[in-house]
Amino acid sequence: MTRVVGTHDLLLVTLDTLRYDVARELAAAGRIPVLARHLPGGVWEERHAPGSFTYASHQAMFAGFLPTPAAPGPHPRLFAARFAGSETTAEGTFVYDTPDLVSGLAAEGYRTVCIGGVGFFNKGGALGGVLPGLFQESHWEPEFGVASPTSFEAQVDRAERIVAGLPADRRLFLFVNVSALHQPNWFHLPGATRDDGDSRATHAAALEYVDRHIGRLFAAASSRRRCFAIVCSDHGTAYGDDGWTGHRLAHESVWTVPYAQFFLEPEEHGEHREHGQHGQHGQHGGAG
Repeated sequence: MTRVVGTHDLLLVTLDTLRYDVARELAAAGRIPVLARHLPGGVWEERHAPGSFTYASHQAMFAGFLPTPAAPGPHPRLFAARFAGSETTAEGTFVYDTPDLVSGLAAEGYRTVCIGGVGFFNKGGALGGVLPGLFQESHWEPEFGVASPTSFEAQVDRAERIVAGLPADRRLFLFVNVSALHQPNWFHLPGATRDDGDSRATHAAALEYVDRHIGRLFAAASSRRRCFAIVCSDHGTAYGDDGWTGHRLAHESVWTVPYAQFFLEPEEHGEHREHGQHGQHGQHGGAG
């Protein structure tokens, strides 16, 4: 990251509540072709979430503690605040002297922008202003929220406008919290009704919905220069697994999350960007 920060734009996308097993199965079945094209080797990396619900997990990630590889460590981190005794700060780690990654990137000249999704990014309440308050610019509207069947399309529309309005020489750190996977998600499965409720199948349908539009987000993020992207879940959720439902609980369906990091290459042709084809990609840098 010491060779990336300052030269590249940065994109962090949290697919809020996405389960690792569902993400893995859809990639293997060819049901998320745009995302799969960018996954190193076409597969998600299995990691452990830093928190069991949105607020806790994002506080950790914005402090530099991304989801941890699901294998014995220690695992060098991409980003870390400077503090004595850190065992996961390595030679290539971007180290900052501010309390969090967002302000650390701002100190490097980045424009920091948050496009919120779930309720913890709704600034209508005091708690909902904490995470967006880390950014120089933040956006949330009901159209971005969990109850909107077109939430991700609206978020991508906003991202495109933000990128288009930036000076060409200004580096960008864009964060998008995608709410579409979070309950309620029944409306993403054709034929499902409110009475049917949410299920693992509607969760999967929501990820397919995101995949249909995420190419536009990748295109916007890489439209000005090469972009380093992280796409991951902040936590999973249970749909009756071993009797458990929801999250903010200690179950494998909650703690195990999908993760990917890759470079997005600027494209000369708009039709390539629309379909999410961004040249070379693969895993670079250290682990979170």
